[in-house]
Amino acid sequence: MLPTSSSTTGRSGSHARPNSFLPLYFRRIVKWQQMDIEYTFWQMLHLCTSPKVVYQHTKYHKQTKNQWARDDPAFVVIGSLLLAVSTIAYCAAYDHSAGHAVFVIISVLLFHFLITGAVLATFCWFFTNNYLREEVPNSHVVEQRVEWLYAFDVHCNSFFPMFVLLYVVHYFLLPLLVAHGFIPELLSNLLFMVAVSYYHYLNFLGYDVLPFLERTTLFLYPIGIVIVLSPILILCGFNPSRYIMNVYFSRLL
Repeated sequence: MLPTSSSTTGRSGSHARPNSFLPLYFRRIVKWQQMDIEYTFWQMLHLCTSPKVVYQHTKYHKQTKNQWARDDPAFVVIGSLLLAVSTIAYCAAYDHSAGHAVFVIISVLLFHFLITGAVLATFCWFFTNNYLREEVPNSHVVEQRVEWLYAFDVHCNSFFPMFVLLYVVHYFLLPLLVAHGFIPELLSNLLFMVAVSYYHYLNFLGYDVLPFLERTTLFLYPIGIVIVLSPILILCGFNPSRYIMNVYFSRLL
């Protein structure tokens, strides 16, 4: 959510709204009938094909509901379920211990998506509010700030196409990617490079749509780092697919 605030009465209203909004948001997590499932899948599809269309709808959401963040937790819930299903598929194919499979599923959900997302959202929330906001010329202009929940929404949007590449496509290509040799190393690094670069590109789009932020192109800089590092990792013989699979299923590779 992205409420506005000012030095007058509007500021007190902006602080009161999150307190009433967040409990409602969390209550809707367990109420499927209140979630817009169809719109969530529409967003997921277009994040992979036309991400700018999704953020154009974010502008409409701001105009109609006066908040940038989703008031519907369906995206987080469905994203978590899809991630859990994909992890179960990995465990069914490469793990023979039910206890270890449960550990892998929980760790992937928490550390790959939720906890990492919370940390990244917190960093972006702090960074944008403290360093990228346009200065308010006078006290009569409404001051806007990036709310933490919107930063988490941006992470979720950016994570989904990466999930498709690194958890779904990666699963079907895994027999080739974990093989020894230069071609598997090359393909594995290229897949990870595209996925991580696209994550940062969507991160940029998420903050670039906010009219009160400036210098949002800073969010594109990590893409350059990824492009530079990828050839180095290939020359060093590093295979990210083999590395990750060895972390979770070391006895089977």
